[in-house]
Amino acid sequence: MSAARYTALDVFRGLTVCVMIVVNTSPAGAEPFAQLQHAPWFGFTLADLVFPSFLFAIGNSMVFAFRKPLPHKEFLLKVARRAALIFLLGFLMYWFPFVHQTPEGAWAFNDIGHIRIMGVLQRIALCYLFAALAARYLSVRSVAILCVVLLLGYWGLLYAVTPASEAMSMAGNLGAKVDQFVLGLDHMYRGGAKGYDPEGLLSTLPAIVNVLAGYLCGRLILHSEDRRRTVLILSGAGLALVAAALVWNLGFPFSKRLWTSSFALLTIGLDCLILSGVIAWVDLAKRREGLGFFETFGRNPLVIYLFSELLVISLQTFKNSEGHGLYDLIGLHLFQTPLTGSLGALACAIVYMLVCWALGWWMDRRGIIVKL
Repeated sequence: MSAARYTALDVFRGLTVCVMIVVNTSPAGAEPFAQLQHAPWFGFTLADLVFPSFLFAIGNSMVFAFRKPLPHKEFLLKVARRAALIFLLGFLMYWFPFVHQTPEGAWAFNDIGHIRIMGVLQRIALCYLFAALAARYLSVRSVAILCVVLLLGYWGLLYAVTPASEAMSMAGNLGAKVDQFVLGLDHMYRGGAKGYDPEGLLSTLPAIVNVLAGYLCGRLILHSEDRRRTVLILSGAGLALVAAALVWNLGFPFSKRLWTSSFALLTIGLDCLILSGVIAWVDLAKRREGLGFFETFGRNPLVIYLFSELLVISLQTFKNSEGHGLYDLIGLHLFQTPLTGSLGALACAIVYMLVCWALGWWMDRRGIIVKL
């Protein structure tokens, strides 16, 4: 495997983290541009592509991480430890900073009985765990069949178990019912209807397919010596998957928040196209312009993502008398004055992303690679 192919993967993963931070850190004061907001329920935006792309990149890197065969016990312990660590970090991130400021100005501990259990890192942990086991113990053909079963099975479960009027509703779909029963209302997402979680347990099933698809593409890249052929296969598969997703969308609409099977298929197709473009740029065109910036994000993606979330949470912990957190005040007073509206919000998010990039650059300079 050539260094260029590793570069392509780092660039793809880094591009994903870069956009993820920009999407997640728009401050108060103005609405972000439409493409930088998640679709309300049905639909698709650029922001909706970010998390699936990160899962796809995890599947890519899984191929290279598992090249060295390990005894079964050692493999299982390694995968279980990593999944447990990522899940725990996600849970602690929602509990962080462990205290909050009361309306009277005093400080009180955050009640662990009301901390959200699922989330982005938690979904990454579960998807990684199941995809790693499938990659180790199933043939390539069986992995592909498993992908089909998960996508069709999830579609069938949503419509077969609940009434048609509730099958795709926010708090009435089967996934919401499972989360309400297993997790409890106090441990679920609070940004939508009560009893709904966008990273719920059941909707993790189709998300696993994004990781497995990345794994299958990674195997293609690893075992193919003809780079032009690799690009053609990836781009052809991407176009076919996008076309299939558009057709499926007519009966099973795109929804990132439900992670519908058509949404999973669409994002996998788009990721195949993006990755084929990156490989063409790096391997075929032999170009390096601008790659170093994204490689910095790509070498320590989970650490930089975690830092980006914890820092903004810390800044938002300190509020003024009107209830605005410090990060929102920075957006309002430093960016909405020279640049108004969505442009000012985007500028603030980009500057914050560059702060996170600086951490990655510092780690790069010291040769620090943290594998969570």
